[in-house]
Amino acid sequence: MQNSEKENVITYFEVEKIRKDFPILEREVNKKKLIYFDNAATVQKPQVVIDAIANYYKQYNSNVHRGVHTLSQEASQHYEQSRIKAAEFIGAKSSQEIIFTKGTTDGINLVAQSFVKPLLQKGNEIVLTMMEHHSNIIPWQMIAEEKGAILKIVPISESGELLMDEFEKIISEKTKFIAITHVSNTMGTINDVAKIIEIAKQNSIPILIDGAQSAPHMQVDVSKMDCDFFVFSGHKVYAPTGIGVLFAKEEHIHAMQPYQGGGGIISTVTFEKTTYIQGPLKFEAGTPNIEGAIGLSTAFDYCNNIGMQTIFEHETMLLNYANALFKNFPQVKIIGTSEHKAGVISFAVNGIHPFDIGTLLDKYGIAVRTGHHCTQPLMNFFNIPGTTRMSFGIYNTKQEIDYFFEALEKVLRMLS
Repeated sequence: MQNSEKENVITYFEVEKIRKDFPILEREVNKKKLIYFDNAATVQKPQVVIDAIANYYKQYNSNVHRGVHTLSQEASQHYEQSRIKAAEFIGAKSSQEIIFTKGTTDGINLVAQSFVKPLLQKGNEIVLTMMEHHSNIIPWQMIAEEKGAILKIVPISESGELLMDEFEKIISEKTKFIAITHVSNTMGTINDVAKIIEIAKQNSIPILIDGAQSAPHMQVDVSKMDCDFFVFSGHKVYAPTGIGVLFAKEEHIHAMQPYQGGGGIISTVTFEKTTYIQGPLKFEAGTPNIEGAIGLSTAFDYCNNIGMQTIFEHETMLLNYANALFKNFPQVKIIGTSEHKAGVISFAVNGIHPFDIGTLLDKYGIAVRTGHHCTQPLMNFFNIPGTTRMSFGIYNTKQEIDYFFEALEKVLRMLS
């Protein structure tokens, strides 16, 4: 490492140490050492998270909030401790602002059904952007169609940045909600959410931030942001699948009604009427993903021990390194060239389908994502069928990027 580089960027030695925490990285694919560049889809899990899940089943497997016996009390304590850690991880003021969900998609649907739908009348508007993931489009389409509301879409530039002047023009007295991604899962663009939230507040419009691609890769502080809602998935932050976090301001949690009924959310039940408990538990009907919450808690500890700023700087270093090497491939077009990017690179090659590139890279043991990445409107904007996407995690190295480009050169030669 050069002396001019920031001291808290992960060194080569530290990365090699971190890599030992992830057993799957010892695996071979097609007789090649696995190189995993599909981290925007899901990240691999460290041994400590795997062990935490196994320990739950070995030592205190029980349902939560419903038993007086020791195992239930221990499970409940661990589950609620995870809620506290989730609040700390994203800077929420209280664990009572944290709702456990199945993931980002589930959290967005909850807000759509329980908060936004009751607000809507015919002709009202919901503002989204051109770069949204389908999970932050379809739930709003569904309630808009039901209530006669309209989706307004903020356009982007050719470099993949929001046109903020157009954003401000779209806002009107008909605008009832804004939902926007913090970081584009396809282009890596980091949106200026501080400015966007400021505009929303000036117009008294509640706003949701999709943090699926930001919470795992950078420091997030929802209290400083002052957003109304923030959602992310555990499986992208080194935790298990099937668990996610919805931050909602406490005032909204009190005002919202659950849209899913079941055990665990009630105060009293008669055949005539049900009353609900207060707080986040009223949105967690049924037996929750206890093992997922416990794994999520351990994943938060793991990331915090490394440092979110350190993770961001390491992945930014990898991004810059790969971008420099892409300049040796003039036939490749990078989709999304914003100056403010997270560790995601999507690219297209004229005349070659991304599926073919991804399939051949897999023969070299390299895992990338191909297709539209659940952003079909964005693909239509760029007039392409899809891209090949490489995305970075804390365990990726420059050496892996070097090998990737050696393989890519061979693949493009084969397909040209």
